[in-house]
Amino acid sequence: MDLPDLPDVHELARQDTEDGVQQQIVGAIVDHGGEILLLRRLPADFRGGAWEFPSGKVEPGEDLMTALHREVAEETALTIARVTGYLGSFDYTSRAGRHNRQHTWSVTVDGADDVRLTEHDAYTWVRADQEHPVSDDLKKLISAHFG
Repeated sequence: MDLPDLPDVHELARQDTEDGVQQQIVGAIVDHGGEILLLRRLPADFRGGAWEFPSGKVEPGEDLMTALHREVAEETALTIARVTGYLGSFDYTSRAGRHNRQHTWSVTVDGADDVRLTEHDAYTWVRADQEHPVSDDLKKLISAHFG
């Protein structure tokens, strides 16, 4: 479901290729009644113990929107009801040394009370006025979301 104010995912992919991005990542700020969902990475993972949004790699042959829906479902068992905005992207280097770019959208979901984790060990819902125990890159996206 594309909204008029969302960027074209094919244009984002073209720009990523032009910029030498080796792996596209998608992330979702899941908003439920003004609270957003944060997930805590498993201790043994890269950046273990860090809090993050539902996110993950775009698989070969997938576009960004398909990957966004899949990642939210895989990591939380939630289904995206609506993509409400594009919040931007940031680049980082993976543990393997790959140039990654994470694109992040605001979304709403069906059944927000039914979070079931598969790749994280904890989750929490936080409001705009609460401290967000996340990286500076994610803080900027949260700020853009609550704007």
